[in-house]
Amino acid sequence: MDDAALLIAELLTRRWLPRSHPRVKRALVDAELFAQVEQRLAQSGLRWMDSIYADHVSVALLSAAQNGVMGESGLNANNNLELPRDAQALLIVLWALIVLPKRERQTSRVQEADAGQNDFFPGAKPLPQASVASPVLSYKALLEDYGPQLGKKLRLDANLKLLERHGFILRRQDEIAEGPLLDVLLDYDVLAPRILDGALADVLLRERAAAPESEPNQPLTPEQQSPAAMNNEASTVQEN
Repeated sequence: MDDAALLIAELLTRRWLPRSHPRVKRALVDAELFAQVEQRLAQSGLRWMDSIYADHVSVALLSAAQNGVMGESGLNANNNLELPRDAQALLIVLWALIVLPKRERQTSRVQEADAGQNDFFPGAKPLPQASVASPVLSYKALLEDYGPQLGKKLRLDANLKLLERHGFILRRQDEIAEGPLLDVLLDYDVLAPRILDGALADVLLRERAAAPESEPNQPLTPEQQSPAAMNNEASTVQEN
């Protein structure tokens, strides 16, 4: 069995692999090997999933295979993991609280430990890994800010376990961190405009209007976003 077959077999077995995995590292730099992997995945109705902003890779269904695999009812469903509505809402809230600030730090070449410090040459730094740029959330703060909208403690705990099992988050006692699939399977280009231009649009306008005149047109960073606005987004997801 060659390297392409071994890599695909391991991906299907484990569901995700770190970019530091030897076969993944080779596939990302070896154009011929990567082409073989993509071709063989496509022959099985699958596609390679990765992001330069994430630390893991995975696979997903090709669009052409979705109808045959999931059927019309599956395609019309709001998700194909059978997540309840409050779990979907929680997933969107966690994605916004973790991925949006992480992307801000990565694109500005700022790591978690360097947040708040100015750098005259940010572009000269390498792109920070997700593990060092991704913020860690407090379970207690999440429960206090979003618990009433997400089913309170009982439902929140159950849905956190569900999202952890699917690889979207990691739990470390009272901490909630980015999981292997949070920034791989959820499309940033689709979700970010819905949140920043939708649920948070009014908040952004108010923050910019209230900004000091000495700092005109300063964009609101994802870390400054209002919990109240995110609560509205969570409620919208549950209603849909």
